[in-house]
Amino acid sequence: MATPLTADRLLAALRAEGVTVVEHHGWRSHNRNHAGAWGPVHGVMIHHTVSSGTPASVALCFNGYRGLPGPLCHGVIAKDGTVHLVGNGRANHAGGGDPDVLRQVAEEAYGSRPSPPREHQGSAGAVDGNARFYGFECVNLGDGRDPWPAAQLAAVERASSAVCRAHGWSARCVIGHLEWSDRKSDPRGFAMAYLRTRITRRLSSAPTAPAAPGAPAGPGTPSGPADPRYQPFPGTPFFKAAPSSPIVTAMGRRLVAEGCSAYRVGPGPRWGEADRRSYAKWQRKLGFGGSDADGWPGRASWHALKVPYTSQNTV
Repeated sequence: MATPLTADRLLAALRAEGVTVVEHHGWRSHNRNHAGAWGPVHGVMIHHTVSSGTPASVALCFNGYRGLPGPLCHGVIAKDGTVHLVGNGRANHAGGGDPDVLRQVAEEAYGSRPSPPREHQGSAGAVDGNARFYGFECVNLGDGRDPWPAAQLAAVERASSAVCRAHGWSARCVIGHLEWSDRKSDPRGFAMAYLRTRITRRLSSAPTAPAAPGAPAGPGTPSGPADPRYQPFPGTPFFKAAPSSPIVTAMGRRLVAEGCSAYRVGPGPRWGEADRRSYAKWQRKLGFGGSDADGWPGRASWHALKVPYTSQNTV
């Protein structure tokens, strides 16, 4: 159970996970919150669109259709792996589903898959999934023949992992629509247990940069260990202890490169107020505000900064 991410935090989490994001105009305030609750949230639900073409699919998911107004999800995952954000808040994507499945997801207590669902939209025992799940629609005809490109599957893995990492969830919080409702078949074309295996592997290490062109992570190629080019997040307490470390210097140089400098001299290895003010500028550049832009590094903003790796932690 968790409070839903703000638009800024969702965007930062996706970018930190290496997701290529397109923000559809108006997505931050586009929701169905007037129609029912949004949160507390328990997980992520994966769908296929039963449509083709990115522009048409994004328009469909943003606007909805007669009898089912949009947004129909939070993000549309295109064949090329781009995630198009179309909603922030309650979305018409999950509908009614099985309360036992919701409990298993909330408790992260099941084996390779949740128990088979026995409820659906309109059935007597169904519970509202639109209030409890983030939704990603993947562009696919859903006929079992339309391919799932490696870049698209990698984006499904990354987007799901981003939300899980932001909330501290495991891969068991990611389910398919077919695992929620006994009347649904999506996503069709890959197994959710396979996707959860990939997400579990990804969550076991820091976020990684996308694979190089021509070498995307595809079926049978789960995400590998953290990219050694970038410094793992050392934790907020590391900085609050005012360390003297080459990590601080490397961070400061990246902040300067991003146009977020509050330095008069440096940056240098000793963490100080100029570092904190510079990092606050970076957090605001990512869209954070208030206490989320206080200058103390957090996991999402750190991974988005991509600080070069240094083997020497402190001096």
